[in-house]
Amino acid sequence: MLCIDKTFIMTDFKYGEITEKIIGAAFRVHGILGNGFQEVIYQRAMELEFKSMSLVYARELEMPIFYMDQQIGTRRVDFLVNNKISVELKAIIKTEDVHIAQAINYLEAYNLEIGLLINFGAKRLEFNRFTNKKYNLQIIQHSIIPSNPKNPSSDYPTIPKHLKNPSSDYRTIPSNPKNPSSDFPIIPKHPINPSSDSSDK
Repeated sequence: MLCIDKTFIMTDFKYGEITEKIIGAAFRVHGILGNGFQEVIYQRAMELEFKSMSLVYARELEMPIFYMDQQIGTRRVDFLVNNKISVELKAIIKTEDVHIAQAINYLEAYNLEIGLLINFGAKRLEFNRFTNKKYNLQIIQHSIIPSNPKNPSSDYPTIPKHLKNPSSDYRTIPSNPKNPSSDFPIIPKHPINPSSDSSDK
């Protein structure tokens, strides 16, 4: 059974701070663009909002579908935020029961705890928040980035740091053992002709 919450003040709910930011972003997008555009336009606008708020997210991520705790397929979710919240977008005249049921089914199939369904197609923004009571913590999920090892319960996981420049979020390629300060690894030599860097064709 899933609970549907439509209150905009979300801070009392689990991950309420994040869902409130997402819904706030949706109101800004709808306020500026209005209704009438294709879903992909709102999706791109929401991505810009997420970037401006430094939210950790993945767009159109392939999510596993589970049945009896077994993966039976995949489906793309519009957004997965902080590895925890699925966000499904619509651009239709009115959200119908079938769309809500579909979003609920997706949330259960993804085995995610919290989901949002946001419709930009109506004159006024429509949104629904879902809580998955069937959520199974034991099932491994897709991750955007690894969890924070210092604080596993944190909603803001760490990003792997650059090995030589901790201020960078990008890791280097393996070091050259003959020159550890180099970012360029040794290229394997030709097994027959060591003077050649090219392998047999």
